[in-house]
Amino acid sequence: MVSVLECLYKTYGDINHLFIDEIQNIDEWFLFVNRLLRTGMHVLITGSNAKLLSGELATHLTGRHMKIELFPFSFNEYCEYQKISTAHGTTKEKGLLRAAFDNYLHDGGFPELLHEKRKQTYINTLVDNILKKDIEKRYSVKYKAAFENIANHLLNNAPAKINYSDLQTQFGLKSDHTAENYVTYTKNAYLICGLHKYSQKSKIRIRDEKAYAVDVALMNNRENALSGENLGWRLETIVYIELLRRYKPLECDVYYYDETAGEADFVICKGNTVQQIIQVSYDISDSKTYKRELKGLLLASSKTGCNNLLVITDHEDRVVTENGKNICVTSAYAWLVEKSPETWSGTAAMS
Repeated sequence: MVSVLECLYKTYGDINHLFIDEIQNIDEWFLFVNRLLRTGMHVLITGSNAKLLSGELATHLTGRHMKIELFPFSFNEYCEYQKISTAHGTTKEKGLLRAAFDNYLHDGGFPELLHEKRKQTYINTLVDNILKKDIEKRYSVKYKAAFENIANHLLNNAPAKINYSDLQTQFGLKSDHTAENYVTYTKNAYLICGLHKYSQKSKIRIRDEKAYAVDVALMNNRENALSGENLGWRLETIVYIELLRRYKPLECDVYYYDETAGEADFVICKGNTVQQIIQVSYDISDSKTYKRELKGLLLASSKTGCNNLLVITDHEDRVVTENGKNICVTSAYAWLVEKSPETWSGTAAMS
């Protein structure tokens, strides 16, 4: 490594930025990186999340690192890659963008998948490699079949609440702690993203976690996938992953709200202040669906004191007033291509 660095100085002169890929494959790599950091070098390390977890960075680099998570393509990135205009001011532009979104809703944002004809084969191989080569090897998983069944079960049923006792019983494990470990492994490898319940009480926030696939392609482009074409689940998944992209860099937290009287899909918080409440429903043309979605949104609003309310649906754009509160209804394709956080709610900026 030292000789390589010497060659870099010889070739490029007095450099102060160094990009290193897959360095975790070299023994005691962190000693070299720490040495560079002490000299004031800016080091950017990239690698497979299953081989270079953030917890290991924290251990090896002792607070000298900042984690940047890369998700599959957002819809904005998908359009840019496909050279599709994200403008939606005219009827033609809206039509073209909606067509692109329909494809994204089905196929997701894995870059390699966009030009892959055998999509199921690609996703099967991807999931199989992550489960067998990355997770099982890294964690020395004892009950491999049970672990793989749990992972596929979560992907088949996402988004859904995780019940570790049920997983223990269903897959024949000796304890719910083992089931919890297995779910944690899928989250560490970015197959699954967890979402906690909103509450002012910490003991409630750590219970009743929901599981979401990191990309909608994992929900159906697999052998024996059972989620089918549930567009509501797929849209909800896309919105959640987009919220992680947008809000994590702002150091905000995302939760879901759930009470017996109603629920809201997403609650965005900055510290202990609720900034926005979002409801996701693919089709709200049915009056019962419309009333149910608004009921949960308004309940969460009254309990949290947040009046920045948003409904994301397939293609409607309007502002409605219920119980004296303005609710912005926006089409998913338009919301997904907005770049400024101040425009997320349509009519109200984050407080």
